[in-house]
Amino acid sequence: MSEIQVASRYAKSIIDLAVEQNALELVKKDIELFLGTCRENPALQAILKNPIISLDKKANILDGLFGDKLHKMILSFFHIVIRKGRSEILYATAKEFISQYNIIKNVVKATVTSASPLSKENIAQIEDVVKQATKGEVILSAQVDPDLIGGFILKVGDKQFDTSLSSKLNKLKKEFENN
Repeated sequence: MSEIQVASRYAKSIIDLAVEQNALELVKKDIELFLGTCRENPALQAILKNPIISLDKKANILDGLFGDKLHKMILSFFHIVIRKGRSEILYATAKEFISQYNIIKNVVKATVTSASPLSKENIAQIEDVVKQATKGEVILSAQVDPDLIGGFILKVGDKQFDTSLSSKLNKLKKEFENN
C-alpha cells in the first residue's frame, strides 16, 4: 500500500476519533502545529524517516517537542504509529488530515497569481466570487509573476482560470502558426 493511502486512512481515523471526542478543532490546531514545526525543522522530518534511529528515541523526541503542547489523543496516535515502525508517514498523515478537514468543513484553498500586486479590494472581490461559486470558506493566497504581463491566474482546487495576457498571446501565436 502506498504512503498516501496509508496516510489517508490514518488521517480519516484521527478525524473520526476527534469528531467522536468533540475535539476536532483542537486536534486541527495541534496538527497544524506539528506541520509547522516539521516545515521549519526539516531535521525533524529526517529523524522520523530515518530507519537507523530507534523507535524509542523518535518517541522521546516527539514527547520533548510536543509533550505539553498537543492533545493527548495526538500524542497517543504518534506513539502508536512509531511503535508500528511507520513514523515516516506522520508528516504525510498530518497533511492529509488538513485536506480531509477542509473537505468536511467546506474550506476551499485558492491561489491568485497576477502580474503585479493586487489591492486589498481586488483580493476581497476575488474571495467573494470564489465564496459564491463554492458556497464555502475561502483561504486565498496571492502571488506575483511579472511574466504574466497582465491579468491573472486563479486556481481553485483542481480548476484553473487563466485570464493572463501571456496566455492569450501564446494562444494567438499558436493560431498564427496553425494558419
